[in-house]
Amino acid sequence: MHKKVVVITGGAGFIGSHLCDKLIKEDFKVICLDNLITSSTGNIKYLLKDKNFRFIKHNVTKYIDIRGKVDYVLHFASPASPVDYLKFPIQTLKVGSLGTHNVLGLCKEKRAKFMLASTSEIYGDPLVHPQPESYWGHVNCVGVRGCYDEAKRFSEAITMAYHRVHRLDTKIVRIFNTYGPRMRINDGRVIPNFIYQAINNKPITVYGEGKQIRSFCYISDLIEGIYKLILSGINEPLNLGNPREFTIIELANLILKLTKSKSKIIFRPLPEDDPKQRQPDISRAKRILKWQPKIKLEEGLRMTMEWFKTEIILALLNPKKA
Repeated sequence: MHKKVVVITGGAGFIGSHLCDKLIKEDFKVICLDNLITSSTGNIKYLLKDKNFRFIKHNVTKYIDIRGKVDYVLHFASPASPVDYLKFPIQTLKVGSLGTHNVLGLCKEKRAKFMLASTSEIYGDPLVHPQPESYWGHVNCVGVRGCYDEAKRFSEAITMAYHRVHRLDTKIVRIFNTYGPRMRINDGRVIPNFIYQAINNKPITVYGEGKQIRSFCYISDLIEGIYKLILSGINEPLNLGNPREFTIIELANLILKLTKSKSKIIFRPLPEDDPKQRQPDISRAKRILKWQPKIKLEEGLRMTMEWFKTEIILALLNPKKA
């Protein structure tokens, strides 16, 4: 029986590598493309010996040549942390524009099904709360975060154009804050920052007054939702995330409690265009996919902390590799 072949761009990244795991377990053949600008082969090292897995180091802003049949293409390549896309703004814009165009071209050639990893950032600093898929967003296109926000908004636009003009079967997943094992120690997002600081008894840096609202989805919940979406008939954008809200100061105090850290909380000025609230409306995912997250924040944080502790020890033992 022919195994379905899936190409995953950004497959060595945080979410991409977990997606590789899932699809290998579901009996797919996986071709992982990644230029490793913000990811690591360490995330996929245990898959490299699997006969159904293949890694190709490649920048998707360049022409993509894949021999043979391809059934699905999942475009997850992009810097996703503010630290990364502020460091690589042009690369972020190119992977969202040229990269998405190249990947859609591959889909058109192979008549493959396509999924775009979009983001809650397309809603910007939202004026509607929670954010449904019908909300058009409130984005500063020339602000420092515009390189990521507008790259993803363009990606969505060209995806829908290929769907309408070339009749490609396309999916768009708008991913809200996700956390878990394989996030980098220096990722720059709030949960890795707080965990690293707390474990090392360093000051917990909270921006603004910590009253910003966020919702956090554990990686296994997100991957299950993505898998359901891949197999669905949905072509319009779909939110995936955990709708339970927390303020940043609540998150900081919870991590201090779980780590039993001696760290103190310190406050820093709020970054430019930092969203004041972010919460997904997942009504459509519940209704159509029969999906909703299961892992509570405290449980997910405990699992993430155990992974971080191991990574920190490894970094200390092998500082050059870190």
